[in-house]
Amino acid sequence: MTTSGGTRAAGMLSSWVRNPEFKKLSVLIGTALIDMIGFAIIFPLLPYYALDLKATPFQIGLITAAFSVAQLAASPLWGRVSDHHGRRPALLVGLAASGVAYVVFGFATSIWVLLLSRLIQGAGGGTTGVLHAYVGDAIEPARRAQALGWISAATGLGVSIGPAIGSFAFKFGPAVPGLVAGGLCLINLFFTWRWLPESRRPLAAGDPPRPRPRVAKAVLSVVTHPRQPVSRLTWIYGAGMLGFSGMTAVFALFLNDVFGVGAGQIGVYFTYVGLLSFVMRAILLGPVIQRIGEHGAIRLGTISLVVGLLLYPLVSASWVLWFVMPLIPIGTALVFPATTALMSKVSDPATLGTTMGVAQTFAGIARVVAPLLATSLFQRFGPGAPFYTAALIVAGVGVLAFRLPVGMARPAERSH
Repeated sequence: MTTSGGTRAAGMLSSWVRNPEFKKLSVLIGTALIDMIGFAIIFPLLPYYALDLKATPFQIGLITAAFSVAQLAASPLWGRVSDHHGRRPALLVGLAASGVAYVVFGFATSIWVLLLSRLIQGAGGGTTGVLHAYVGDAIEPARRAQALGWISAATGLGVSIGPAIGSFAFKFGPAVPGLVAGGLCLINLFFTWRWLPESRRPLAAGDPPRPRPRVAKAVLSVVTHPRQPVSRLTWIYGAGMLGFSGMTAVFALFLNDVFGVGAGQIGVYFTYVGLLSFVMRAILLGPVIQRIGEHGAIRLGTISLVVGLLLYPLVSASWVLWFVMPLIPIGTALVFPATTALMSKVSDPATLGTTMGVAQTFAGIARVVAPLLATSLFQRFGPGAPFYTAALIVAGVGVLAFRLPVGMARPAERSH
């Protein structure tokens, strides 16, 4: 990063801290960070708990997938609730549900109780779209992509911290990680209740009643009207998630098959990718958005994703891979926050929560489908097949990124 780029980033950070919006954003960042730490405490330990309960490999897969299935089903429902009753109540109930589920997880004595805890965790964790809608309500349009990037960076940091806490807590007993995760949810609940005000503007006298968003209609509209601005952005978001999740699912298998990277070395690669993603979202995203806008960021991110996916199978030396790996975290760091920020601008404010929830549903479907598709392609056609397939899908849907009208956001932009 150049000196001028560093000065620009520092200046933007300074202006953020002085902005009244920063207090709300800092609570959202803390909420996202603590919530993801709690999730990451539990997730790596899940197979061990299941094995202790005599679970079969299929049952372990079912328990693992239960979180994502519940999350993608609950996301649009949470969005609808937040549109009708407010963002704050939806976030508080979601955090409370997650806290209860973590405690149940720690004391689970059967496979089915373990499965139930995962379903509740997934349902409680379906409020990501509500968090994004809150940003759409409370943060000025010009700052939304950067705000969403910081929230995303916080979740990435939580993924890095959580497993270490979980492993340490497990030394004190099998119930302790669940209790720690539940305790973090309780802390999160208190901070959210105490310092996060409602972002939805109350109806004034004479205002027409807000429309009741219909979840099924919103989901169907993305499929039946793919050319509408929100639908286009949802497809771009989902395709990016499919490419990223597919790559992640076979990353270790690819490195082992092509370069002989074993369990003892794989952590370095994941840490490298995680740090790149964190730096991109926390530091560089704001100046990039300021220079080229959300439209430019989506296009540049799509190109970076496609090129990265295409280059992976072509690399023949491990040292070259270190120069290829940044392309995918750079791509996702640009595509996801910019797409969500632009979606908040073109959506009807009255149904923003539902819109964001539907986007998370499509992202959730991608996270469920991508590992199954990628591992199947890897097994049947070789280590390069998942990357080429993901690149083709991202490129095909990514064409939409180059057909987004630059002025599409202006009618829906509003002051706060």
